Amino acid sequence: MPRTPAAVAAAASIALLLPLAGPASAAPAPLSDRQQAYDSAAAEFGVPAEVLLGVSYMESQWNTYGGTPSVAAGYGPMHLTDFATATASASAPSAEFDGEDARGDDSRPLPQHTVPAPAGVPAAALQTAQQAAQLAGTTTAAVRGDVRQNIRAGAALLASYQQQHSANTGDWYAAVAKYSGATDSRSAADFADEVFQTIRQGVTRTTDDGQLVTLRADASVKPNTAQLAGLHLTPTDSTGVECPRGLSCELDPAAYAQYGPTPDDYGNHDTSDRPASQKIDYIVIHDTEATWDTTLNLIQDPKYVSWNYTIRSQDGHIAQHVLAKDVAWHAANWYINTRSIGIEHEGFLAQSGWYTEAMYRASATLVRYLAAKYQIPLDRQHILGHDNVPGITPPFIPTQHTDPGPYWDWDHYFTLLGAPQPVPLPAPPFGMLTIHPDMATNNVPFTGCVTRGTPCPARGSSEVVLHSQPSDTSPLLTDLGLHPNGAPQTMDVNDVGSRVSEGQQYAIADRKGGWIAIWYLGQKGWFHAKDAVFAAGLVVTPKPGKASVPIYGRAYPEASAYPPGTTPQAIVPQPYTLDAGQSYVYGGLAPSQYLATVYDPTGTVNTKPVNGKTRYYEIQYGHRVEFVNADDVQLKPAL
Repeated sequence: MPRTPAAVAAAASIALLLPLAGPASAAPAPLSDRQQAYDSAAAEFGVPAEVLLGVSYMESQWNTYGGTPSVAAGYGPMHLTDFATATASASAPSAEFDGEDARGDDSRPLPQHTVPAPAGVPAAALQTAQQAAQLAGTTTAAVRGDVRQNIRAGAALLASYQQQHSANTGDWYAAVAKYSGATDSRSAADFADEVFQTIRQGVTRTTDDGQLVTLRADASVKPNTAQLAGLHLTPTDSTGVECPRGLSCELDPAAYAQYGPTPDDYGNHDTSDRPASQKIDYIVIHDTEATWDTTLNLIQDPKYVSWNYTIRSQDGHIAQHVLAKDVAWHAANWYINTRSIGIEHEGFLAQSGWYTEAMYRASATLVRYLAAKYQIPLDRQHILGHDNVPGITPPFIPTQHTDPGPYWDWDHYFTLLGAPQPVPLPAPPFGMLTIHPDMATNNVPFTGCVTRGTPCPARGSSEVVLHSQPSDTSPLLTDLGLHPNGAPQTMDVNDVGSRVSEGQQYAIADRKGGWIAIWYLGQKGWFHAKDAVFAAGLVVTPKPGKASVPIYGRAYPEASAYPPGTTPQAIVPQPYTLDAGQSYVYGGLAPSQYLATVYDPTGTVNTKPVNGKTRYYEIQYGHRVEFVNADDVQLKPAL
């Protein structure tokens, strides 16, 4: 009797990891003057050092990001904001789904839609750099470009928010909450609570410019949360929202309306009955490619698309737009949409900006809640970036999106999710690996962040580039789906056809010296072994006698499964194959389903998916996941 996937999985330890390149001798951290800068600024402006460190950590993790602004126009470790300067040299951004069918169902394409102009003048809370500079007796240019002056100015601004001087750390709660810039009470409290939790727990890390900073734990600190009432902030209305208790969330329903004369002329999402109708298997991480205000305007357009949640960069505030029971149009793949929840993060994957710690933490708290509620595994096979979602058919592969991009810190994010990479254990080599670069030092020379062909600013990346030979000067791999005209891969920040990302897992194809190769898009992709760790698990290979098997971008049922009156959806292979002798990491069983939808303003139509007998497996084939017919392949431990 053949072994079931579960039985095979039980025989292989999924969590076992081993460094690929052997133990590296870690160089001692350079002596830090950053710690001295925090201590000096705290003493100068009368701010408890632990409060200043805690606020800065919650804004930037004490990083400098090379002097570039965050997506909320914040500069430096203290995230002092200067919207006018941050946007002066940036080209006008477009919204993520401008011109794209994010519904991802070629049986009913979306109408043409137009993205409105960005919402105009930012809130006053986004203009703190000038005020902080005046308080510290320095210039806004120095605040943006000089780390020590940035910390001084941040301390001065924080001190100005303290209504009554106190040496008691807990009495700085209201000042910390005000520093967040939040205008509603729950968002401000969330920020302050996270700061004080960090103070109680302590943290030590080396910053992106090599400075060792420590915030010593002090479990005795008790924040005076009653102070929040004195800020007179707008109460947060969380009525009807699906969020964990205590997280700042509001319900901002997406448009659902008929805009034309035919039954299909409606948007911008579909009513359903998940998870009773079908399981939710995925959470898809996006960035908005637009500001918060513009994004919230777009969700109200029935001719546009939709997503379940948006998270604000400045303070981590969350707006829910589509309930989990319904299907949002966000991933440009209808199969994934019907089985996923989409979360947009205010920001731009390349053009400018880094993601704040407040946003990372709010997002991780939300995803932990959703994953527990819907039993979604916390791994890169189920927590996908939009850049990991496959195009539905060959024509759609080149237009599939690439957010949240190479600067999203997946390693840190999964640590916040409570699912960090396990500590490497001594064991014999296994036949698969987990991508695991050091993001702080992994400065990949991407181009096109602002202008096509122009080098991007130097910054750490969560992605690793693959080569066709074990050499940094050898050509990149070829993605026939992304470049059907045969054009070579490039280092453009959006050209994902020859790169892998933190946490993704691949089958090992070869090793040579300090290099290792993985199976990727039917080719051997080489990279430095230091950027991965060994892993154990399951891989998929063609069944004996099959030279190759087709690969699909969606797991649709066979034609005979559709009831009368429902048009069977075509099962269209991708321009890729899984060839004999190659292996790809198994990402789980994917049921064959198709959800036919109708416009139902009453919410009374019981939409059930078409369920087929065909079984599919999800595999990590390239940068994106794909699907194979289970009857074409076999599962085996990666040895």
